[in-house]
Amino acid sequence: MALEISSVLKKFGEKTVVDNLSFEIENPGVFGLLGTNGAGKTTTIRMILGILEKNSGTIEWNGKAVTRETVKFGYLPEERGLYPKAKVVDQLSYFGKLRGMDGKSVKKAINYWFDRLKVSEYSNFTAEQLSKGNQQKIQLITALLHDPELIILDEPLSGLDPVNADLFKSVINELVEKDKFIIMSSHQMQSIEEYCKGLVILKDGQTILKGNLKQIKAGYGRTNLTVNCQEGIEDLIKEQGMNILSKTATGYEFKIKSDQQAYSLLEKIITSKIRLDKFEIREPSLHEIFIEKVGEQ
Repeated sequence: MALEISSVLKKFGEKTVVDNLSFEIENPGVFGLLGTNGAGKTTTIRMILGILEKNSGTIEWNGKAVTRETVKFGYLPEERGLYPKAKVVDQLSYFGKLRGMDGKSVKKAINYWFDRLKVSEYSNFTAEQLSKGNQQKIQLITALLHDPELIILDEPLSGLDPVNADLFKSVINELVEKDKFIIMSSHQMQSIEEYCKGLVILKDGQTILKGNLKQIKAGYGRTNLTVNCQEGIEDLIKEQGMNILSKTATGYEFKIKSDQQAYSLLEKIITSKIRLDKFEIREPSLHEIFIEKVGEQ
């Protein structure tokens, strides 16, 4: 199975919001759809789902146009969309039946996800009686209830406390283990980096980076150095002719030209008998790559 987006263009009047977008998801797993606000991410998602019509290009699943007949998909939108006055269990039953599920299958799926997301006690609550976090859990259930093949998660972790964020992450892991195809759009780079194999980054509707994340990072090389220590080392840094990229409460971040430059600083720290808590030479993070590609020039 595979999702293929080829030369997709979308305009609103004279404004181009998605410009000649192309990417493929050939294997199950998480694919990252990234970009700043207004980059074209949500418009792309809505074209994939058929909510918006594209001006040109193709969107295909296994060589056929994506429709409700050719692929079973689930969608968690950034703008949550529950009926505020309706009971949670009634809403889920309704959504399940809209997806072609029979009563027995709907009930079994609801019970599974109620237990999995720890919301069984809210079965007979109305949506407006729930906290935002629990509303988000119910919205996730509507996306997963019918066991979709293609799952699109738009800012799935937004607004969640750490406990519920970890719960959502465990669900994503479960979906990956079940060989689901997942498109995740998020501003939380650490979460994207944790899960996605491939990605595309948009800026003003244009693709500025795409490909396998591991290969992209390897292409940068080990150009970043993290040093956490108990004392200030500004004098040693000056001696090495290094520039501080950022300074935090625990230490420093640098861009380095070579491993040897980093090891030379390490030798100075050890010779000075400064307590060292962390010394890491690494590839840039997805957050740093993202900022480089879409940040202010």
